[in-house]
Amino acid sequence: MNAIHPTAEQMIEVESRLGAHNYHPLDVVLTRGEGVYVWDVDGKRYLDCLSAYSAVNQGHCHPKIHAALVEQAARLPLTSRAFRNDQLPKFYEEICALTNSHKVLPMNSGAEAVETAIKAVRKWGYEVKGVAEDQAEIIVCADGFHGRTITIVGFSTDPAARTGFGPFTPGFKVVPYGDADALEKAITANTVGFLVEPIQGEAGVIIPPEGYLKRARELCTLHNVTLILDEIQTGLGRTGTLFAEQHAGIEADVTLIGKALTGGFYPMSAVLSNTEVLGVLKPGQHGSTFGGNPLACAVARAALKALIDEGMIENAAEQGDYFLNELEKLRTNQIKDVRGRGLMIAVEFHEDAGGARRFSEAFQKAGLLCKETHQNTLRFAPPLMINRDQIDWILETTEQVLRTA
Repeated sequence: MNAIHPTAEQMIEVESRLGAHNYHPLDVVLTRGEGVYVWDVDGKRYLDCLSAYSAVNQGHCHPKIHAALVEQAARLPLTSRAFRNDQLPKFYEEICALTNSHKVLPMNSGAEAVETAIKAVRKWGYEVKGVAEDQAEIIVCADGFHGRTITIVGFSTDPAARTGFGPFTPGFKVVPYGDADALEKAITANTVGFLVEPIQGEAGVIIPPEGYLKRARELCTLHNVTLILDEIQTGLGRTGTLFAEQHAGIEADVTLIGKALTGGFYPMSAVLSNTEVLGVLKPGQHGSTFGGNPLACAVARAALKALIDEGMIENAAEQGDYFLNELEKLRTNQIKDVRGRGLMIAVEFHEDAGGARRFSEAFQKAGLLCKETHQNTLRFAPPLMINRDQIDWILETTEQVLRTA
């Protein structure tokens, strides 16, 4: 490979030869980004409609987040939690004020936040609820996605995620998503938590029936079960509200956030809860070398400020309503369903349409990047600062692709 100016084909070949094949990316090699746009190594511009699975809600290379990263990186990136740093308490204050949380536990990835919640809720079950040791159960939903650790894939219903990776961690019950009656039947005296996405993202933007989350909240309250909402993808403005739970008028006991928490600049996640749940964790019982580091905290503070100060959440609601309504008008015989909330939108194709992959490849050629999920569904999730003209361009491109692909 030419070390100075390698071609896209050369870089793809090296990646294929030397990297593990646990991804199936589109054959586009990106080199820079700004706002809603990214450019490949050949200089072609694309409108990004995936936003790194909603990690780039604030847009690529947001200047104020970038400035915070550079400033803090030059001052102090990492201390570990063996010592205190001056960014962590500022982050705590700002995230708690924004989200009405009482306790925060910062980690690095979304999967780590999920694992942290599982540990904390189990311990809460033993020490507060009074469940017998090693008998705690957590209820999860079919077709949910919460990460890739052994424990998490162990309760996944996706064969691709779990086949060949057992044995798995016990203590989980799986119920159908959107079925409150099934949830009620699954609850026992040993149930300590119900872990659920307010909208299932990886499953294809599956929105639960009206009243489902409210009923789940009532059941959890009635049976002293912690309601754990995985808002790692849906949270921080993606659905047109700060959290997707707000569409249902509820509040979780434990909320998991990540992805857009740092605007795509640095890995960070957090468990938001209260003293009763997170207070069960004592020194030495849980932690992370990088969790709560000053660089992550400084970047997260700038990312949250940009999200609020620049009206991105309100813009997601406005542009998302327009985008979804206009997509509905583009329905063809190939399309089975169009659904979404805010700027989290899916187009599902009929099984005889040839799969969504061919549409994502056609979109790539047209200068728009999106990605298929579960064979027949395409997701559209552009950065939240997208404007009406850019949405109109997406709609025009979509109409063209649907007509010619």
